[in-house]
Amino acid sequence: MSIWKREFSLASLNATSKQTLIEHLGILYTAFDDCSLSATMPVDQRTHQPLGMLHGGASVVLAETLGSLAANLTVDTDKYCVGLDINANHIRAIREGTVTGCATPIHIGATTQVWQIEIKDERQRLICTSRLTMAVMTNKKK
Repeated sequence: MSIWKREFSLASLNATSKQTLIEHLGILYTAFDDCSLSATMPVDQRTHQPLGMLHGGASVVLAETLGSLAANLTVDTDKYCVGLDINANHIRAIREGTVTGCATPIHIGATTQVWQIEIKDERQRLICTSRLTMAVMTNKKK
């Protein structure tokens, strides 16, 4: 059974990235199934830190991008989700190529959600693991 409560396609998700940090870093949504959302990000001059490795902050941007969007896709249209906390453990350095993040829910509640995001390299080695806590908010009536 799918966790998604909103209709979407990869094309519609990628269209939301126009003129944002997501587009600037080259993040592309690439896959989803009944309970996960994935995206890729290049490891290049846009995402490097001064020593030529993937910047930990870029990994956190990928993680928060995936978890935040996924969270918002699991709530009814009268609700929205915002980030409360994110942590990341940087496991392995990478200097080039592409990383893929995959967000899966740990908890989808009425007032909070918790998402696990694993970022792997092209050889499926873990680069970063992150946990994102989201608050579920209700749209205010106008």
